[in-house]
Amino acid sequence: MNIKNLQFFLHLCDSKNFSHTAQAMHISPSALSRIIQRLEEDIGHPLFIRDNRSVELTTFGKKLLPVAANIVGQWQELKSQLKQNHQQLQGKLKVFCSVTASYSHLPQILQEFRQHYPQIEIQLITGDPAQAIEKVTADEVDIAIAAQPSQQSKKLTFIEIDKVSLSVITPLIAPPSLQKALTSPLDWQSLPFILPESGPARERADKWLKEKKIKPNIYAQIAGHEAIVSMVALGCGIGIAPDVVIDNSPMGDKVQRHHNENIQPLKLGLCCKQSRQQEPLLHALLTLFK
Repeated sequence: MNIKNLQFFLHLCDSKNFSHTAQAMHISPSALSRIIQRLEEDIGHPLFIRDNRSVELTTFGKKLLPVAANIVGQWQELKSQLKQNHQQLQGKLKVFCSVTASYSHLPQILQEFRQHYPQIEIQLITGDPAQAIEKVTADEVDIAIAAQPSQQSKKLTFIEIDKVSLSVITPLIAPPSLQKALTSPLDWQSLPFILPESGPARERADKWLKEKKIKPNIYAQIAGHEAIVSMVALGCGIGIAPDVVIDNSPMGDKVQRHHNENIQPLKLGLCCKQSRQQEPLLHALLTLFK
């Protein structure tokens, strides 16, 4: 449970509408739904009664409300004090992330950071998320939004901000060449796969394929994740992609997810070199999320 999730909870208590809160807090409705589900898992009880138009607090939600308001209030008071002490911090911070992360996670991060340090210039660089760690270690950027690698170097600092699930996706309307293989049960061995070229998402995909004892017929290996959704939607094959990418893709409604395949989720976080984490600009950003 973290402060930001409690802020989402409090806003939803006020708006009583997932769409309104998601729009106001600059996240997708599906991401907001996952945050509330994680809160409910932490509490061990449902917090809202949902219907198609609005939500209402349960008894457990009403008990959490004053506690959450008190925690967030005290945190905001502390931030106000820190802001007065650090208002003059200046400079440039180079940030790397994927295109999807630039609108799924970065706005939340920068919104809070810029409230504290409005004079710091942010230089954003986007690209293949598999390159994030490499760009940090090569000092091409100061910090990155990255998926935690399975073997993390001790020279890196990683602060988790989210867990990102992955799904197997198939075209919603399959071309004739795939229709037979896509009938239940799916004929995995004959289906063409579209996979990430490298990085933690590819590691998760390879592990899942091994567990399923599938020797994949690889149609394409893609640098980045966004194009995987597009190629699957166009009927080029089936793919494995992060759900946050599917949620934000303009082609997301043209693919079908197979949630029951149980692929290990990614840990998404802020990553920088450990030797640099005490530098004033990096320290200021990291402190907000520790």
